[in-house]
Amino acid sequence: MASVAAYLTVKGGRAAIAFYERAFDAELLTHKIADDGERVLHAALDVFGTMIMLSDEFPEYDSYSKAPAALGATTFALHVGFDDPAEVDTAMSKAASAGCTIAMPAMDAFWGMRYGRLKDPFGHVWAFGAPLPDKSEKLS
Repeated sequence: MASVAAYLTVKGGRAAIAFYERAFDAELLTHKIADDGERVLHAALDVFGTMIMLSDEFPEYDSYSKAPAALGATTFALHVGFDDPAEVDTAMSKAASAGCTIAMPAMDAFWGMRYGRLKDPFGHVWAFGAPLPDKSEKLS
């Protein structure tokens, strides 16, 4: 079976790794620094039980992968799914305390989830969601 993992492009790879460790309790699995001694060539982190990879921008090799800072926006959001709605609030609060900007405060959404969004200091958007308890009445 195939799998899909997010590969983030950032400006400031070392700072991004440190930030994700603080904000999301990420665990650095592996990393390699580029020959320039500054940029992160590749890193893999365990974030909420999922591997997320990242690197700094390398315009000399890849003109397609740009950090959100270079674009002035991002084109996707990383969605973190929890089992318990309270985990959404806890994760968002911790991330905001670490330096994320709340883009959409956690709310009980009409589609049946506790849901919220934030933007990290590197321009990536993170969505957090958990199913709300079913409060519909059962027909007998």
